[in-house]
Amino acid sequence: MMRAPRQPLRQRPWIRTRLGVAVLAVGPGLVLGCGGEPRAGTTPPAARADSAAHTAVPAATATATVAALDYTPPADSQIPTDALGASIRRGKALIERTTDSLPRHAPGSIQCASCHIAAGTRRDAAALIGVTARFPKYMDRSDAVILVQDRVNYCFTRSLAGSTLPTDSREMTDIVAYLAFISRGVPQGAHVVGEGMPKMPKLSGDTARGAALFASTCSVCHGADGAGRPPAIPALWGPRSFSVGASMAREERAATFIKHFMPQTNPGSLSDQQAYDVAAYVVAQPRPDSPGKAGDWPNGGAPADVPYAVKDHTPYRPPAKLLPRASAQGAIVPAPRSVSGR
Repeated sequence: MMRAPRQPLRQRPWIRTRLGVAVLAVGPGLVLGCGGEPRAGTTPPAARADSAAHTAVPAATATATVAALDYTPPADSQIPTDALGASIRRGKALIERTTDSLPRHAPGSIQCASCHIAAGTRRDAAALIGVTARFPKYMDRSDAVILVQDRVNYCFTRSLAGSTLPTDSREMTDIVAYLAFISRGVPQGAHVVGEGMPKMPKLSGDTARGAALFASTCSVCHGADGAGRPPAIPALWGPRSFSVGASMAREERAATFIKHFMPQTNPGSLSDQQAYDVAAYVVAQPRPDSPGKAGDWPNGGAPADVPYAVKDHTPYRPPAKLLPRASAQGAIVPAPRSVSGR
C-alpha cells in the first residue's frame, strides 16, 4: 500500500491526450515507472517475442489492481502534421540529442536516449511507453506527489547532472507532448509490459574483475577513461557523466542495463555476475555530486545499493570521488508548495 503524500499537489497545466481505442492483451507482471525501481515478473527481451497477442495471465502480486498491458506505441508515421505534431517531433529530438539542444540544462556527454533506448520506445530499456498514464504519482524518494514534468526534471538534474527545465517552457511542453504520444491509448493508471528495466538477481560485483572486463569489452566504445564518444556514446564516469543520485549509479540498476543491452555489438553475452562486475567497476569511478541527495527517502526505505547516506541507510560502495557541479543552480527539483502557505 502506498503511503499518503505529505505534500499537496501543485496546480499547473500539463499535457494529456484523449484515450484512443486499442485492443490490448494482458501481459505478464506488474511494472513500476520510468526507469527507477525494477518490476516483478519480467521476461528478458531475448526470450520474449514482441507479439501483440500475449496470453492473459493474473497480475503479478496480490496487491495489483491493474494488470500490465501488452502495449505497442504508435509509429512515427502517426505523428500528426499540425502544430501538435511539430511539438511531438521536437520532443523526440530533445530526448535523442539532449546535449546539442539544451547544453545549459544538459552540460555533460549523455543524452536522455543513452538510457531510454530508441527514444524510450524499446521495451525493458528504461522504456517510457505509457509513462504519462502513471502521473501524477507518489514518489517515496522525495515523499511527494509529482507530475510528469517533475519526473523529467529529475532526469535532467540527476541522470544528466544538469539543471531543471522551466515547467512552462516550450522544451518541457515538447518533451511531454512526445511522452503523451508514445502513451496514446493507455488508460490512466495502467502499466505496460516492458516499462522500466528488468530486475536482476541479488549479486555483488567485483571491481577488479570488472576493470578487466571493461578493458576487454567496453573500452573500445566508451574509452579507457570512460569518457565515451559524444553524442552517440555516453560518458560513464567523470565530470560529464551521470550523477551519484541517478538510478544508474546503483550497482543493480547498472548491472541490468549492462546485462541486457551491452555491449551493443553483442548484447546479452555477459553473465549476470559479469554484468555486476562491470557495473561495480563503473559506478565506483568519480562522478558528479547530486545536490540535496541527503534528503532522499526521508521516511527511510532506500534501496540497499544506494551509494550515499540517507535516513537509516549506510552508503553502499560510494564512488571513489564526488565531483563538484559547475553550478548548483537548478540542480534540485523543488517539492510542491501549497498556495495557502505563501
